[in-house]
Amino acid sequence: MLMKLKSSGILKKKPRAGKGKENKQKTAMKILIVEDEQVLSKVLKEKFEKAGFETKVSGDGEVAISDSKSFLPDIIVLDLVLPKKSGFEVLKAVKADPETKGIPVIVVSNLGEDSDIKQALSLGAKDYFVKSQHPINEIIEKVKIAITESR
Repeated sequence: MLMKLKSSGILKKKPRAGKGKENKQKTAMKILIVEDEQVLSKVLKEKFEKAGFETKVSGDGEVAISDSKSFLPDIIVLDLVLPKKSGFEVLKAVKADPETKGIPVIVVSNLGEDSDIKQALSLGAKDYFVKSQHPINEIIEKVKIAITESR
């Protein structure tokens, strides 16, 4: 009788949501954080991971372009002032590549001039935040909204 119940599926164990490392990795949204300031990148990484995201940090523009292809994130949080290649160059490369052009990019930068904001948006950035004008928790909420909208 017990064998019959198992084969019929009545006694099958159902996987519990949120349990187990594999389940988390399959469902976690991926964020590429492109930030060269180590303290800020660490804080962003911790906050996003606490919010349930899988993260990867790139500390310069060249690595960011490579990571955008290999990590294939659901969204990119991009600083503009970076070593090796600027955030503008990263944004151009991401949007020019057929593999990555659909990934939403949110710029988080100290550059607050209208010309910088307009340039980033014209290159394909979904949104733009000046670091000094937006608390980290607000940026995280905006990233969550952007991911939801891009699905």
